[in-house]
Amino acid sequence: MTEVLQYLLWIFIFPGFLFTVCIGLLGYWVVRKVSALVQYRVGPPWYQPFADVVKLVGKEIVIPQEAQKTVFMAAPMVALTGVLLLSTMLWQITIRPELPFVGDIIVAIYLMILPSLALILGSSASGSPHAAVGTGREMKLVMAYELPLVLAFIVIVIKTGGQLNLAAIANQPAVYSISGMLAFLVALLAVHAKLGFTPFDIAEAETEIGGGVLMEYSGALLGLWKIVQAMLLVALPLFLIMVFLGGFGTAGASLLAGIGKYVLILVILILIKNTNPRVRIDQAMKFFWVYCGLALAIAITLATIGNNLGIKWL
Repeated sequence: MTEVLQYLLWIFIFPGFLFTVCIGLLGYWVVRKVSALVQYRVGPPWYQPFADVVKLVGKEIVIPQEAQKTVFMAAPMVALTGVLLLSTMLWQITIRPELPFVGDIIVAIYLMILPSLALILGSSASGSPHAAVGTGREMKLVMAYELPLVLAFIVIVIKTGGQLNLAAIANQPAVYSISGMLAFLVALLAVHAKLGFTPFDIAEAETEIGGGVLMEYSGALLGLWKIVQAMLLVALPLFLIMVFLGGFGTAGASLLAGIGKYVLILVILILIKNTNPRVRIDQAMKFFWVYCGLALAIAITLATIGNNLGIKWL
C-alpha cells in the first residue's frame, strides 16, 4: 500500500500533475507578461493563468448538437493523460536517473504526439466547419514538424553511439557540436510549432477561424486544454534540455543551471513568438520539410562522420 501511495504521489502531486501545472501556468504568465512588455502593455498579474483555468472549470460545458459527444469529451482527457505520463517520466528520470529503462526516448516521442492527435480527434468530432478548417491545418502542421523532430533526435542517437536511455543521453550534451546545434535549433522550432505559438498558431488563428480547433470547447473541457498546454510548456522544454543541453540538475549549482536552461528556451520561444507574423500552412510545411530537412540531412551526415572518426565537435 505504501508503494502504491508513493506512485500516486509521484503522478498527481510531485513531480507529476500539480507541480507541472503550477510551473506551466507560471511559464505562460511569463510568456504573456514579456509579450505585453514588448508591445508596450502592462500585461496580466502572475496569478491570471491560474484564475483563467479556475474560471473555466466553473463554467458550463456546452456540447455542439452535431458533435460526436464521446470523442469530443474524451479528447482533452486523453491529451492530459499523455502529457501527464510524459512529464512524470521526465521528472522521474531527472530526479532518479537510475530508474530509466532502455528505449525511454522512444516512449517520450510517442507521448509527445499524443496531445496533438487528441486535439485533432476532438476538433474533428465537434461538427463545426470552423473547427474542421483548424483540424485540417493541425493535421498538416503535425505532418510538417514531426519528421524533422524525429530526425533531430536521430542525430543525438548517432552522436551517443546508439544510446536510447535519456539519463545516459543527458550526460553527453550534444549542443556543443555542429550537428548537435543544428538538431537543437530544428527541434526547438518543432517544439515551438507543437506549442501552437506564433508564427505556427495556424490551427487556432483566432482572427481567421475564430479559435479553430478549440472553437467549440467551453467550460471545464476548455480548461483541460489550457492545462494540457501549460504542462506541455514544461515537458517539451525539459525534454530538449535532457536530449541536447546536458540535463536538468536537482541540487546546488546544477539545479540553477537547469533553471537557467529552461529560462533560456522560454526566452527564445518568446522572441520567436513576438518577432514573426503568422505563416500560411503551405509556408510552414515548406519550412519544416525543405529548410529544416536540409539542415538535418547535413547534421546527420556530420554526426555520422564525427562518430566514425571520433571527431566530437562535428
